[in-house]
Amino acid sequence: MTENVHELRPRVPDSEKITVNLGFVDLGRVDLMVRDGFYANRADFIRTAVRNQLDRQEEAVRQSVARRQLRLGVSHYARAALEAARDAGTPLHIQVLGLATIAADVTPELARAAIASVEVLGAFQASPAVKAALADRIA
Repeated sequence: MTENVHELRPRVPDSEKITVNLGFVDLGRVDLMVRDGFYANRADFIRTAVRNQLDRQEEAVRQSVARRQLRLGVSHYARAALEAARDAGTPLHIQVLGLATIAADVTPELARAAIASVEVLGAFQASPAVKAALADRIA
Protein backbone atom coordinates (compact mmCIF):
# COMPACT_ATOMS: atom_id res chain seq x y z
CA MET A 1 0.00 0.00 0.00
CA THR A 2 2.74 2.50 0.89
CA GLU A 3 4.41 1.99 -2.50
CA ASN A 4 1.58 4.11 -3.95
CA VAL A 5 2.44 7.09 -1.71
CA HIS A 6 4.66 9.68 -3.35
CA GLU A 7 6.22 12.61 -1.59
CA LEU A 8 5.36 15.77 -3.52
CA ARG A 9 8.08 17.88 -1.98
CA PRO A 10 10.84 16.77 0.40
CA ARG A 11 10.14 17.80 3.98
CA VAL A 12 12.29 20.75 4.99
CA PRO A 13 13.36 20.67 8.62
CA ASP A 14 12.04 23.58 10.66
CA SER A 15 15.16 23.91 12.78
CA GLU A 16 18.86 23.16 12.84
CA LYS A 17 20.82 21.66 15.67
CA ILE A 18 23.65 23.70 17.16
CA THR A 19 26.11 23.03 19.95
CA VAL A 20 26.50 25.43 22.85
CA ASN A 21 29.26 25.20 25.44
CA LEU A 22 28.31 26.48 28.89
CA GLY A 23 30.33 26.78 32.04
CA PHE A 24 29.51 24.27 34.78
CA VAL A 25 27.86 26.84 37.04
CA ASP A 26 25.66 28.20 34.21
CA LEU A 27 24.74 24.65 33.20
CA GLY A 28 23.85 23.87 36.80
CA ARG A 29 21.64 26.95 36.95
CA VAL A 30 19.86 25.83 33.77
CA ASP A 31 19.37 22.35 35.25
CA LEU A 32 17.96 23.91 38.40
CA MET A 33 15.39 25.88 36.37
CA VAL A 34 14.45 22.68 34.53
CA ARG A 35 14.20 20.63 37.72
CA ASP A 36 12.02 23.28 39.35
CA GLY A 37 9.63 23.10 36.38
CA PHE A 38 10.24 26.47 34.76
CA TYR A 39 11.32 24.74 31.51
CA ALA A 40 10.67 21.29 30.05
CA ASN A 41 14.36 20.62 29.37
CA ARG A 42 17.69 22.30 28.62
CA ALA A 43 16.81 22.86 24.96
CA ASP A 44 13.55 24.58 25.94
CA PHE A 45 15.49 26.92 28.23
CA ILE A 46 18.06 27.75 25.55
CA ARG A 47 15.43 28.33 22.82
CA THR A 48 13.52 30.64 25.18
CA ALA A 49 16.69 32.55 26.10
CA VAL A 50 17.62 33.01 22.44
CA ARG A 51 14.12 34.21 21.51
CA ASN A 52 14.08 36.64 24.43
CA GLN A 53 17.43 38.10 23.40
CA LEU A 54 16.33 38.40 19.77
CA ASP A 55 13.13 40.13 20.89
CA ARG A 56 15.20 42.61 22.92
CA GLN A 57 17.32 43.35 19.81
CA GLU A 58 14.40 43.28 17.33
CA GLU A 59 14.86 46.83 16.02
CA ALA A 60 18.58 46.34 15.39
CA VAL A 61 17.88 43.06 13.57
CA ARG A 62 15.13 44.69 11.47
CA GLN A 63 17.42 47.55 10.45
CA SER A 64 20.24 45.16 9.57
CA VAL A 65 17.92 43.00 7.43
CA ALA A 66 16.72 46.10 5.56
CA ARG A 67 20.24 47.51 5.14
CA ARG A 68 21.59 44.23 3.77
CA GLN A 69 18.46 43.65 1.64
CA LEU A 70 18.02 40.11 2.93
CA ARG A 71 14.99 37.95 2.16
CA LEU A 72 13.48 36.84 5.43
CA GLY A 73 12.22 33.28 5.91
CA VAL A 74 12.45 30.23 3.67
CA SER A 75 13.57 30.69 0.05
CA HIS A 76 13.55 27.78 -2.40
CA TYR A 77 15.30 28.00 -5.75
CA ALA A 78 13.82 25.57 -8.28
CA ARG A 79 15.52 24.39 -11.43
CA ALA A 80 13.11 26.37 -13.66
CA ALA A 81 13.88 29.64 -11.85
CA LEU A 82 17.62 29.07 -12.18
CA GLU A 83 17.26 28.19 -15.86
CA ALA A 84 15.29 31.42 -16.40
CA ALA A 85 17.98 33.47 -14.65
CA ARG A 86 20.71 31.80 -16.70
CA ASP A 87 18.81 32.23 -19.98
CA ALA A 88 18.09 35.91 -19.21
CA GLY A 89 21.75 36.54 -18.44
CA THR A 90 20.87 37.88 -14.96
CA PRO A 91 22.55 35.65 -12.39
CA LEU A 92 20.95 35.60 -8.96
CA HIS A 93 22.41 37.07 -5.80
CA ILE A 94 20.93 34.88 -3.09
CA GLN A 95 20.68 36.85 0.16
CA VAL A 96 18.59 35.13 2.81
CA LEU A 97 18.11 35.36 6.55
CA GLY A 98 16.54 31.99 7.41
CA LEU A 99 16.72 28.97 5.13
CA ALA A 100 17.77 28.89 1.47
CA THR A 101 17.37 25.64 -0.48
CA ILE A 102 18.35 24.71 -4.00
CA ALA A 103 16.31 21.98 -5.65
CA ALA A 104 17.85 18.51 -5.81
CA ASP A 105 17.59 18.39 -9.62
CA VAL A 106 19.84 21.45 -10.08
CA THR A 107 23.19 20.50 -11.60
CA PRO A 108 26.46 22.09 -10.52
CA GLU A 109 26.81 23.60 -14.01
CA LEU A 110 23.37 25.24 -13.83
CA ALA A 111 24.09 26.55 -10.34
CA ARG A 112 27.36 28.19 -11.48
CA ALA A 113 25.67 29.69 -14.53
CA ALA A 114 22.65 31.04 -12.64
CA ILE A 115 23.99 32.08 -9.22
CA ALA A 116 26.46 34.94 -8.81
CA SER A 117 26.65 34.91 -5.01
CA VAL A 118 25.19 33.26 -1.92
CA GLU A 119 24.89 34.91 1.48
CA VAL A 120 22.76 32.96 3.93
CA LEU A 121 22.44 33.81 7.59
CA GLY A 122 20.84 30.66 8.94
CA ALA A 123 21.03 27.48 6.87
CA PHE A 124 21.86 26.75 3.23
CA GLN A 125 20.75 23.41 1.80
CA ALA A 126 21.91 22.13 -1.56
CA SER A 127 23.49 18.96 -2.86
CA PRO A 128 27.17 18.52 -1.98
CA ALA A 129 28.05 18.89 -5.68
CA VAL A 130 26.17 22.20 -5.98
CA LYS A 131 27.73 23.50 -2.75
CA ALA A 132 31.17 22.57 -4.09
CA ALA A 133 30.45 24.30 -7.41
CA LEU A 134 29.40 27.48 -5.57
CA ALA A 135 32.13 27.36 -2.90
CA ASP A 136 33.90 30.46 -4.21
CA ARG A 137 30.59 32.39 -4.28
CA ILE A 138 29.34 31.56 -0.79
CA ALA A 139 29.95 34.29 1.77
